[in-house]
Amino acid sequence: MQYVLKKLEAFGIVPVIKIDKVEDAVPLAKALCAGGLPIAEITFRTACAKEAIKKIASELPEMLIGAGTVLTTDQVDEAIEAGASFIVSPGLNPKVVKYCVEKDIPITPGCVNPSDVEQAIELGLEVVKFFPAEAAGGIKMIKAMAAPYPQIKFMPTGGISAKNLNDYLSFDKIIACGGSWMVDTSLINKGEFDKITELTKEAVTQMLGLELAHIGINTASENEAQKVAGDVAELFNHPIKEGNSSIFVGAGVEVLKSPYLGQNGHIAYRTNYLKRAVNYLEARGIKFDEDTAKYDEKGNLLAIYMKNEIGGFAFHLLQKK
Repeated sequence: MQYVLKKLEAFGIVPVIKIDKVEDAVPLAKALCAGGLPIAEITFRTACAKEAIKKIASELPEMLIGAGTVLTTDQVDEAIEAGASFIVSPGLNPKVVKYCVEKDIPITPGCVNPSDVEQAIELGLEVVKFFPAEAAGGIKMIKAMAAPYPQIKFMPTGGISAKNLNDYLSFDKIIACGGSWMVDTSLINKGEFDKITELTKEAVTQMLGLELAHIGINTASENEAQKVAGDVAELFNHPIKEGNSSIFVGAGVEVLKSPYLGQNGHIAYRTNYLKRAVNYLEARGIKFDEDTAKYDEKGNLLAIYMKNEIGGFAFHLLQKK
């Protein structure tokens, strides 16, 4: 169960999908993977939901697949048999939740008020769905409701879009957001899978907020570093801030006093959510050097380098402050 919850948190966005034709299942899943989200919640709103889950699980085992709009224990059995890894329901049905808990099946039932949350806690849950999110008060309601229940996290769904996505994800009690704006049913039915990939990439880009932080230049010695930094500072009229191992010129150039990673130096990008950025890039085949990872006193990842160089430069990611 913990594995699935950690994967949900790492992805940050859960595409919520209604599939009308089973033959659309695999092309749709491939479109999501190409867009950087190898995850899907297939809703049991159509007759082909079970078969769609089965086909995706069979052909794309790297995908994390959930079953949504699950209302009965029979549907739980169908979903798990087909290959689903987690269950999502619009409301909190104690019978369905108990059934999943007894079988160690991750489930996030819909909760919109403190009474629902207390039932979820009593049933042993750590994460609940907040649905319908925008109609039920949005992030303000979640923050108000989360205060007396520090052990519970939320997965809001309903009215989430690219515009308000980070309003939710910036709150540390949000594990992920469910949404369908990148997998609109009309796009699926028209076979516009390239458009779905494009919208998925846009959603991930919006979530991660990747932006250039600085460029690091390797030098052979402290004297050389001081000269390079001085030349750049004079050229662009930037202030110099010297540290133990490097010299910053303004905010965008770091001159290393001795060679570090990268033949020529390094390029740093900052992101809204470092763990999610790492997960997104790893899903695209990028490998990270765990020996370079830096953490704060609470164990939160602050910085990490990728293993491969591009153009003689190492690349690393930084958590935005």
